[in-house]
Amino acid sequence: MFLALKEIKREKLRYSLIIGMIVLISYLIFILTSLALGLARQNTDAINSWNVNTVVLNQDANVNLSQSLITDKQVKDQGLTGKDALIGQISVVAKEGQHDKISSTFLGIDNNQFIAKNLKLTSGHKMKKSHEVVVDDKFEQSGYKLNDKIKLNNDDVAYKIVGFTHNAKLNIAPVIYGSLSDWRTLKHALPQTEASAIVSKTKKLDVSTPLKAYTTNAFIEKLPGYSAQNMTFSLMIGFLMVISLIVIAIFLYILTIQKLPNYAVLRAQGIPSRVLVWSTIAQSLILVLGGVIIGAILTTITAFTMPAAVPMAFDIPALAAVGAGLMVTALLGGLLPIRSVIKVDPVSVIGG
Repeated sequence: MFLALKEIKREKLRYSLIIGMIVLISYLIFILTSLALGLARQNTDAINSWNVNTVVLNQDANVNLSQSLITDKQVKDQGLTGKDALIGQISVVAKEGQHDKISSTFLGIDNNQFIAKNLKLTSGHKMKKSHEVVVDDKFEQSGYKLNDKIKLNNDDVAYKIVGFTHNAKLNIAPVIYGSLSDWRTLKHALPQTEASAIVSKTKKLDVSTPLKAYTTNAFIEKLPGYSAQNMTFSLMIGFLMVISLIVIAIFLYILTIQKLPNYAVLRAQGIPSRVLVWSTIAQSLILVLGGVIIGAILTTITAFTMPAAVPMAFDIPALAAVGAGLMVTALLGGLLPIRSVIKVDPVSVIGG
């Protein structure tokens, strides 16, 4: 450790450039991770807020909430309990004369069931009757206010905003909570249609044909674009990790080759190989640790300055895991030049 610190202190410019490169790589990885987490959460915020374990859909809906329809007879046969709730879903465009149109997801719910009862508001009150809605705070950020009246799709009926709720998004679209009767009107559903899905807090729910039960995780994985989006970001982050490994290994290898005469002198003075090996590994860890810390500081500054409209989630445990991954990468990169350090021959190097 002493040799590593001594050398870094002596060659400030050289090692500052290496640390700067690691800062840029770590900062980019942190930002991409935050963006991936933010987009993933905006796909599932509403679902996560319900705290359910099972989603029941029509078996022919291909695990797609918008394609599923459940009849009143099927609901009656299922026999709902206090742990079950009905959901009706339809994509809508919300519009109001003075504000921009917002593509949204309308969710019809029953005021007597747990989703409506557990709905947390940032302002206003819950729906009490038809044509009243609680909307995601994306609307508030876009200039909408309490008591504003919006129209949905081509429906001539005005819906009154009575409350705002935080982090209510589904498939990245802000959610509009309303009544099931309003959902049926917007959906132009047949009279016997009751809902799109049954969501339940029960882990194993027995259902009969034509209904089919899915775990919440299985349902989320089938959300349009969700898996592809997560896989894309995972590959990008993985490639950056590999790139950082290669870059660190190359720089350390070049530096080690340049220092072989110095190592040869130290070996001739009786310094054990393990001391030189530990110095090389410690040097790589110090460089990456410094770069990761600075990258984390830049990420923290970004978190405070980033507009709320940007879909990023700065999750400390997840970012800490990424930082730990970079440290492991540094350790692996530091192992490459070790063979050269161990095999250095004082006689051949000094004599040459």
